Formats: sequence, C-alpha cells, structure tokens
Amino acid sequence: MKAVRFYGPGKPLIIEEVPKPAPGPGEVLVRVNAAGVCHTDLHFIDGVLNLGVAPITLGHEIAGTIEEVGPGVTEVKVGDRVIVYYYVGCGRCRFCLRGEENLCENPKAEYGFITDGGYAQYVKVPARNAVKLPDNITFEQAAPIGCSVTTAIHATRRAMPNVGDYVVVYGVGAVGFALIQYNKLIGAEVIAVGRTDSKLRLARELGADYVINARVEDAVKRVKEITNGKGADVVYELVGSRETMNNSVRMLARRGRLVFIGYGFDKLEVNPLDLVVKEATITASVGNTLEELIEAVKLVSEGKIKVIVDRVSSLGKINEELDRLRRGEALGRIVIDPWA
Repeated sequence: MKAVRFYGPGKPLIIEEVPKPAPGPGEVLVRVNAAGVCHTDLHFIDGVLNLGVAPITLGHEIAGTIEEVGPGVTEVKVGDRVIVYYYVGCGRCRFCLRGEENLCENPKAEYGFITDGGYAQYVKVPARNAVKLPDNITFEQAAPIGCSVTTAIHATRRAMPNVGDYVVVYGVGAVGFALIQYNKLIGAEVIAVGRTDSKLRLARELGADYVINARVEDAVKRVKEITNGKGADVVYELVGSRETMNNSVRMLARRGRLVFIGYGFDKLEVNPLDLVVKEATITASVGNTLEELIEAVKLVSEGKIKVIVDRVSSLGKINEELDRLRRGEALGRIVIDPWA
C-alpha cells in the first residue's frame, strides 16, 4: 500500500510502498478514506515534538471503512464506517483505569505519533478504537473530528467555563473553530482572537460574540474593554508564541484559567505575582478520551458543531499542504484522501 513516511526533523515526508497490515485477534483493518492534516505534523517536521520514532507514518485524524476483522471481533463488521480513536493505553495505569488513555504512562500505541497512522491507504487498530460513524457525516467531515473537535471538548472540560463566562479563543484555526462552537453550547461569551480577516469572519459565523484582529488591535486592551475591565474567565492559548502567551496571562480575570493547547519553541515567562494577586490558574490540555470522541461524533451528527474543511488533497501533495498550513492559508482542516 501507499503511505507517507516521516524520517526525522527537517526532512520532507516521503511516499513509499509499504506492506499492508493484517489484523490480529481483536483488531480491524481500516481502509482510510480521509485523514486530517493537523498542526502537530508540522511540530514533528520542525523538531518541536520529537518522540524518537522514525521512520513512521504520521496522521492521527483518521476515518474510513472496515476492510477486514481479526479473530474475536464482534463490535464492528466489514463495511462499517468508522473514525479511529488514536490512543491505545496500557489498561492498567491509574489514568487508563479512569478512562484517561490520553495520559497513559505506558501506551501500547498512539497512531500518527509512535505508531503508524493515517497518511496511508490502510491502518490496523484494535476494534474498540474504531468508533462507528452515522451516515450523515461524510469521511471528509469525520476525520477532523478525531482531533480538532475532541481537543476542543477536552480543553473545555479542563477549563470548566460557566454560563456567562467570558472565554477567549486565542488562535482561530480548526481547533479554535470547534472551541468557539462548544463553548457557545455551554453558554459562554466567546471572544475570538486571530490575525486573518477571513478566519475571524468565519469565527463570527460560527458563534463568536466578539472578534479581535491582533494584527491591528491590542488584544489585551480590547479584551479588557469587552469585559468591562475584568478580563477573561478562560483563555484557550492555541498559538504558543512569546507574544500570545504573555498576552494570555495579562488578559486573565480574577480566578481566570489559562489553558495551553498550542506550543512551539518559545518559553512561558511569568512573574508569579501576576497569578497570585488574581488567584489565576495555568493548566494545559492534551488529546482526548474515547468518551469525548463519542460525544464529538454525536454533536457533529446532530448539527451542533460544524466541521470546517478547507480542501481535500492527495498523499502526493502532503508536503505542499503542510506548507500551506504553515503559512496560515488553510481555512479549517486540510483533509487527505489516500486514494486520490
């Protein structure tokens, strides 16, 4: 089969012919119909995220059809449309026992991170990781659910916003668009901060109550104006630059919660006094649970969250599409069709 292979930081991804996997007991083979292109893939290429595994097939947002089932599989059958949960925990550590496989201390697999992922024509996963898709969700819509929508749900649960809270979504891309919609469902007042007019217009269409173009406005000053000087109850930081991290701390309200989702090479530098006097909290969010993926699929199926797909492309154009993502040109998720 064809697969896109990662050979280490600073190197372009390469299309290769690799063996088609065969499902073992309790496993299924998924024919990949769509794989979302996440900013995390750029972190691998740039060396920001280096898990020491290469070569490997990247791609952790995966949707497709069950092609084969291994011995003992009863949860799904050949022909079922599914989305893949990309964590496989050890099942024994304190986090797995709480259903938090995203924090597993000894993961068995993590597709697109330490295990071959979805930038390929097929991927082999445990049957429990293949979550059935409703017929009203296309594969192109489904793939980004696996990370962008689920990340938004998990981060929001970390922040615990209340009805009427002011929340800032600092960085409007695929995850940011999902955060806007999910926080509006909770009843929060959402402030979207970005640097691209087209993305901010879409943020407004998706429910943002206020939008701030940080290219031409002072984001901290504007947030204080919107909140009558109180600041934001929650800030979701999706960029990870020195400027955005500093601004995020400065715009927090008393007992405000800053949730880091984005990251890069820049470091956070903060005087504890800026947190102490406000009793502010800094925390972070990574990935999602299986239960959160099931919730995300339900919300998209019910029309409560809209998945924004920028375009559908092919394996052969993966490096070009990653360059588009790096330049900030993608309005939503770029999706790869391995059979195009």
